[in-house]
Amino acid sequence: MIKVMFVCLGNICRSPMAEFVFKKMVKDKHLEDQFIIASSATSREEIGNPVHQGTVRKLTEVGIKCEGKRATQFSKKDYELYDFILCMETSNIKSLMRVVGDDSQGKIHRLLDYASHPRDIADPWYTGNFDDTYNDVKEGCEAFFKYLCEMHLI
Repeated sequence: MIKVMFVCLGNICRSPMAEFVFKKMVKDKHLEDQFIIASSATSREEIGNPVHQGTVRKLTEVGIKCEGKRATQFSKKDYELYDFILCMETSNIKSLMRVVGDDSQGKIHRLLDYASHPRDIADPWYTGNFDDTYNDVKEGCEAFFKYLCEMHLI
């Protein structure tokens, strides 16, 4: 079982987008029984709130549903539970380090660290551009999936 946690600031835009894009990717390959996939926030600002309407619109546009998802906050327990903790930007990693102390097990990375051009994923809460965010998230999820295949984990 491969356990993947996607993380962003509020868990209403980028990390739920990544969660549901990756879930669909895994489902389309009939591998959902090999994964636990979730997302969470580094902050408490949006806890309990639903996915941002811009993310819902973009995911709906590409045939992905995310109803029922509510923002949750990353905890130290999550570090122990998940194998891969994939952040949307460098500042998320810094925030997680305050929670977990250090990444002694090497679990924490940016999602786009697996892509050919590693970088942060811009927050559409500020940019308003959910198309660019989706493209980056999709690129990251595809690259991460390829990494799992190359490492013979799936």
